[in-house]
Amino acid sequence: MSTLSEVKEWLADQLPALLQKYDVPGAAVAVLKDGEVVDDAAGILNKATGVEATPDSLFQIGSITKLWTATLVMQLVDEGKVDLDATVRTYLPEFRIGDESAAEVITIRMLLNHTSGFEGDIFTDTGVGDDCVEKYLGVLHEVPQLFPPGELFSYNNAGYCVLGRLVEVLREKPYDDCLREHLFAPLGLTHAAASPYEAIMFRAAMGHVELEPGTGFSPAPVWALARSNAPAGAMLAMRPRDLLAFAQMHLADGKAADGTQVLAPGTAARMHAKEVELPYLGVMGDSWGLGFERFDADGGDIIGHDGSTIGQNAFMRMVPEAGLVVTLLTNGGDTLSLYHDVVGHVVAELSDTELPPLPVAPAESAKVDATRYVGTYSSEVADIIVSQEEDGRIWLEQIPKGLFEELGEQPERRELVHFRGDSLINLEPMHGIHIPHAFVGDDGDGHALYLHIGRAVRRAGA
Repeated sequence: MSTLSEVKEWLADQLPALLQKYDVPGAAVAVLKDGEVVDDAAGILNKATGVEATPDSLFQIGSITKLWTATLVMQLVDEGKVDLDATVRTYLPEFRIGDESAAEVITIRMLLNHTSGFEGDIFTDTGVGDDCVEKYLGVLHEVPQLFPPGELFSYNNAGYCVLGRLVEVLREKPYDDCLREHLFAPLGLTHAAASPYEAIMFRAAMGHVELEPGTGFSPAPVWALARSNAPAGAMLAMRPRDLLAFAQMHLADGKAADGTQVLAPGTAARMHAKEVELPYLGVMGDSWGLGFERFDADGGDIIGHDGSTIGQNAFMRMVPEAGLVVTLLTNGGDTLSLYHDVVGHVVAELSDTELPPLPVAPAESAKVDATRYVGTYSSEVADIIVSQEEDGRIWLEQIPKGLFEELGEQPERRELVHFRGDSLINLEPMHGIHIPHAFVGDDGDGHALYLHIGRAVRRAGA
């Protein structure tokens, strides 16, 4: 097994070449092992300015923010102010969605473990004021219910915005202030920003996007998503070391490095424990806890979360049995391949486990009757059309809608082949990966009710 100093040497030697290999403009990495930390960075923060990335540069952590929101909620649980199995309306009587019967029974736990069942990719901008999260709840009044509460996992950004509002109401202050007072301060963070107004005081990364295949990655048209989605991951930015401080607290049973008890003893373990299983999706966890993504791996469980914003991708992996945390923050390019090479190497070198392998399309795949899968699956951000030609080939066309269409995303068409069980996989890699597409449920006529890609996307008209 390598030492931490050997890993630091490997990062210094390999990271620049890997960025070039995967067309990633810039990245920063930090590794915690048994209380000791090393970090490194390479590349540039913004192709328009050429500013170099450093270990102290801030990158958006995207949906890793959900772990911070979940931690804020669990602090309230520790204080006896929140019951996980109480309904959302116990604390937010104004909570409404399109299905009144579902709104009455959805619990705090269901929001935390993504089983609430309502449409989750709602990115409506409700302004930049401190009341933006409060206003966001009004946006959800017509949002459809996809399945009965508690029945299935479906990743839900909107649910975490509701949790952010819960924190605001019970703390009687805006979400950003709750982050600063209840997490930044007790963790002793020095390079973390809840808003662009704070991030601008540091070396801050700009996201890079490829609007059309083959055109290369260029600075994104905007820096962040709407502030209304801050509790789900629209704003929070930091350097890798500050993200490590948060993870280290979770490894230390809720205790910060200076001994401050941020979570009550035992609460972190409750957050890490399995709550709900997922269909095999390849690039996501095998199960989910109270906020935490969980990966079954030989040699010990791996937990963590990923984050994606506009051209920025973040990865955090924790191996609790090894006292190991790895964080990788990036700003464009083939970031998943970079993650697997960098984080995969570090995990293998400093623990007795390895990252699960990425899925790949089979070299030969038998023709299948895709009648069960064919159809249109619709969400707020895309229509996904699955079709089968006379020669048996299966195609998926994804047509962006709403925010993603506004940001310039283009329709994509790709061939799918049979993968395993009731799932298909793209024949050619997209952004460096083969993505399994699981088909779940039945619409009553022998067709799949959902196309599951982390989100359960419901068959249109079903």
